[in-house]
Amino acid sequence: MEGRKSAAPEFAWSAEEVKRVGYKVVDLMADYLAQLPSRPVFQPVPAEHGEALISSPLPRAGESIDEILDRFAKTIAPYPFGNGSPKFYGWVNSPPAVVGVMAEALAAAMNPSVAGGNHAAVWVERQVLEWFKQLVGFPSDSMGLLVSGASAAAITALNVARYRACSARGWNVRATGLDAMSAGRPKLLIYKGVEGHACHQRAVELLGIGSENLRLVPTGDDLRLQPDTLDKMLAEDIAAGHVVVAVIASAGTVNTGAIDPLDAIADVCARHRVWLHVDAAYGGPAIMTERYAEPLAPLARADSIALDPHKWMYVPVDAGLVLVKDAVAMRDAFSLVPPYLRTDGNMRGVQGPTWFSEYGAEQTRPFRALKVWAALRYFATDGYRELIEHDIKLAEHLAERVRRTAGYEVWEPTSLSIVCFRAVPPELGDRDEAIDAFNKRLLEDLQLSGDGFMSGTVLNQRFWLRACIVNPIASTSDVDAVFDTVCATASRLNGEP
Repeated sequence: MEGRKSAAPEFAWSAEEVKRVGYKVVDLMADYLAQLPSRPVFQPVPAEHGEALISSPLPRAGESIDEILDRFAKTIAPYPFGNGSPKFYGWVNSPPAVVGVMAEALAAAMNPSVAGGNHAAVWVERQVLEWFKQLVGFPSDSMGLLVSGASAAAITALNVARYRACSARGWNVRATGLDAMSAGRPKLLIYKGVEGHACHQRAVELLGIGSENLRLVPTGDDLRLQPDTLDKMLAEDIAAGHVVVAVIASAGTVNTGAIDPLDAIADVCARHRVWLHVDAAYGGPAIMTERYAEPLAPLARADSIALDPHKWMYVPVDAGLVLVKDAVAMRDAFSLVPPYLRTDGNMRGVQGPTWFSEYGAEQTRPFRALKVWAALRYFATDGYRELIEHDIKLAEHLAERVRRTAGYEVWEPTSLSIVCFRAVPPELGDRDEAIDAFNKRLLEDLQLSGDGFMSGTVLNQRFWLRACIVNPIASTSDVDAVFDTVCATASRLNGEP
């Protein structure tokens, strides 16, 4: 603004300054990504550094952008989560596809709120949703949203399921909350397999249903939900007069990657007229592979699906997805526009298509779609098939190495790109607690070594090391190097008192 006098930095930058700083940012990004293979996979933030960060006062005088970038290079970049490394196999955290990183920067430059309206970001998200409907076999008149992740997807989908289940009983849960359940009313119940993700319990609690009304369905030796047991549980609860809101199945459990028998579960849900939500946050993209296309084909039979492009599609966080087959119920469960005033938008005017904010909890919504759109354009289904199959082959290679190595055991069966294994030193015999303690120490030493990274989990009350490979930049030699570090660490620990 002409005549403006202030100590604050200029808000608007010239094109030349944007380019100058942009080149420096890209240089930092390129150096960071190029150095990942040679730097430690993970190193914790030193305590004194963390303390200095949280104890620093709120800045009063601004710094130059060059000083800020220098701070980033010296105090932030050296301590990443680690998931960009080719030797990181912890949890379900992929390295970011560079095309997604670039698209994220473009989305931030545009900075729209994607609640609705007739602007490009809205149409890009609509296009991305149509592509995912085609991928999983959902009808074109279904609806969905890009959300932060599977937790938000679960809350969204289960809220719709709750709304529809209560409406069928004549309860307006939006108006009365769960007061209609008082005075001896039947319970609202949700079912999930024992191995289902904990985010669903959080969703059940936030929706006011309560964790005591979350029925855990037993799994078999393969850790997959048992449809026959589910069928019996549903029949008994329905006969008792309770309201079944939904069944939650998993297409790739977080512990072992197990895929529940989706077709049989869908049959049970259809027989009892129960909503089926499938958590495909991790495993869903494997539908593009030859091996898992058939086991995942029943995703088309679900009433709602959660799938995270920021997991096995390598899109930068956050980029979650929820699809709901009954678009009318989804809108009824969230919209604050009275039905008699609702329109489907003016495609040529300012309003555009029906607003996303009528289908979910967020009003201000970021432009998540651009990075997903760019990645899908860049890799396409053929490219994703190759990348995902690469990860699966690396997991198979790791599992086979463990099987061939004395003193180790693999959790069987393996599934998708997860391998759970543990050291079983002969010296410890069958002392389960000692073996658990040994593997916990082994995992901690591996993580702090900087030479590799895995996570841990508990299966059948025993502790296991867990490798989840969603990492296209990893190679067979990287996997071998990490397992060699595991073996060397175990040998060293075995020699300690």
